[in-house]
Amino acid sequence: MFNVMSSTKQKIENLVKKLNDYSYKYYVLSKPEISDAKYDKLYRELESLEENNPSFILPDSPTQRVGSAPLESFQSVKHVVPMLSLSNAMNGEELRDFDKRVKNFLAKEEKDLEEIEYSLEHKFDGVAVSLLYKGGELIQGATRGDGAKGENVTDNVKTINSIPLKLRMEVPENSIIEIRGEVLFLRDDFEKFNAKQVTPFANPRNAASGSLRQLDMRVTATRPLSFFGYGFGQIENFELPNNHHDSIKLISELGFKISKRSSKIKGLDKLVKEFEIAEQERDGLPYEVDGVVVQVNSVELREILGFRERSPRFAIAGKFQAQEETTKLLDITIQVGRTGALTPVAELEPVQVGGVTVSRATLHNEEEIERKGVKIGDIVIVKRQGDVIPAVTGVIESLRKGDEKDFIFPKNCPICEAKVSKKEDEAVWRCPNDLCLAQVEQKVIHFASKGAADIDGLGQKMVALLFKHKLITDIASIYDLKFEDLVKLPRMAELSANNLLKALDESKKISLAKFIFGLGIRHVGERTAKILAKHIGVIDNFFNLNEEELIELKDIGEETAKGLYEYIQNTENKENLLNLISKGFRFEKEEENISSIFSGKKFVLTGTLQNMTRNEAKKIIEENGGKVLGSVSKNTDYLLSGSDPGSKFKKAKDLKIEIIDEKDFSEML
Repeated sequence: MFNVMSSTKQKIENLVKKLNDYSYKYYVLSKPEISDAKYDKLYRELESLEENNPSFILPDSPTQRVGSAPLESFQSVKHVVPMLSLSNAMNGEELRDFDKRVKNFLAKEEKDLEEIEYSLEHKFDGVAVSLLYKGGELIQGATRGDGAKGENVTDNVKTINSIPLKLRMEVPENSIIEIRGEVLFLRDDFEKFNAKQVTPFANPRNAASGSLRQLDMRVTATRPLSFFGYGFGQIENFELPNNHHDSIKLISELGFKISKRSSKIKGLDKLVKEFEIAEQERDGLPYEVDGVVVQVNSVELREILGFRERSPRFAIAGKFQAQEETTKLLDITIQVGRTGALTPVAELEPVQVGGVTVSRATLHNEEEIERKGVKIGDIVIVKRQGDVIPAVTGVIESLRKGDEKDFIFPKNCPICEAKVSKKEDEAVWRCPNDLCLAQVEQKVIHFASKGAADIDGLGQKMVALLFKHKLITDIASIYDLKFEDLVKLPRMAELSANNLLKALDESKKISLAKFIFGLGIRHVGERTAKILAKHIGVIDNFFNLNEEELIELKDIGEETAKGLYEYIQNTENKENLLNLISKGFRFEKEEENISSIFSGKKFVLTGTLQNMTRNEAKKIIEENGGKVLGSVSKNTDYLLSGSDPGSKFKKAKDLKIEIIDEKDFSEML
């Protein structure tokens, strides 16, 4: 009996290995070794053996890719290493500026280099995803989200055949390896898939995003998605190469697809040339790209360069020129935003621009229409700016027939008919009516968005539907929605109604910064909201802010302070805000410094630290209230020195600055 069981277990293990190898060669290497029929036969044999011997099912068995029960909602996941965005270079000249900034920064840090070695690979036009492997086995998949937190989409990423359930390289059992990359549709896969849809997707990126965020992973499994790896995140008990180019090679060896253009280049002229070649080749690629990612190759130099608040200093996205087409401008309509801004929108004869069907595009403002000489009925040039937002960039006057019409910008809001106004120093006309339905609707959409209350299921279409059926009138009223009213709405099943009510209740647990940002106050972005939240501590103090106090706050300018004060002084705004707060919000405490032991202390770092990188040391200092400077001066409090210190060490000695090592630093903590 034991021999039979042992034989069955061995057979299952062999089939799993064989099928995973076939999948890797088919989905990652694009080199199929057997026919689909033969693969299906082996797969069914494995299914049968596992059904009769469930205790022998392996976590990386291909049968474990698709579960059964749909999720009620996605759980939030905190990224241990934040998934930062990149700043952009729109042409070769801006790449040269990037190179100059890198060299200047390194020179300040005593690394004066004539030429920098860069790595270059494609910037995919898909959905950023993080994959976490423990001991080589996939334990978590998460979306990028806001960079600090994303959504747990583990079950969904398991359905993507080019994502290994187990890494193809032997790794330590106690290792943690986070692979970062992009989920996308290959061009051919998207065309075949879209051809079968009753309502086709507008573009591959939207299709990939929607497919990845299906609560029922069986739906995701029907979508031919692919994954390409481009970097590492959290790493424990696993050694990485000392340069990014070799890290990309390692990602390939671990079992992932990587960019078809992955190269290292030394010298600025060669870098600009490679960028230009990559742009020329974009249309022949099997996937959509909107640029290349250029990174300093050396890990040592990357650590010295470090990070800004939202992006690394050692990398930049070299964006390709927006693709453009011509089409007819059928009409110009006006869209009213949450701050009352009136934006003219071009209604176009549908046209394909870079693989996306475009039927509407922005005209920005009245001055832009006049400057470009746009008339209704013109043949216009349409670009996808940054390969995302379509815009009318010009007119082909030679094709005019004489029946084109001038567009007269409205003097009244097209929604509430209030008289619009424009400040002398602004190009934007605004509706002054805070109760304008269009503004209120946009404010609700903004409040429900990811950076704010993050209310799943309360998107643009749902908000419009709720207003249409007079179920909501403002932000506060969304918390008065009732199940019996929701289920009466078109295409609103009981499960969807319950999910929305649950999401609304969960959204009441929110950080003060996100709540303030969600109010949609003009000039108050996420960063300003964080500054305000930290300053006031509790929401009640928001009403006591005065203009002078606001101006004195770091990073809040005079215009922002004035707009905020006007908002606070408005009686209607105050009543609406008090009404919203009364809905039972549970404000989470803002993330603060771990301690204030380094409060007001200025550190300079030099040399190689043994137990942490200089960036990690910098983060610890800042979390504990200190500040890290780039150079030693008489205002420096401590020089944290590792092995092989540079000239900073001598200067600190000359200025009698206290010099500490890692042991001293740990004891201080």
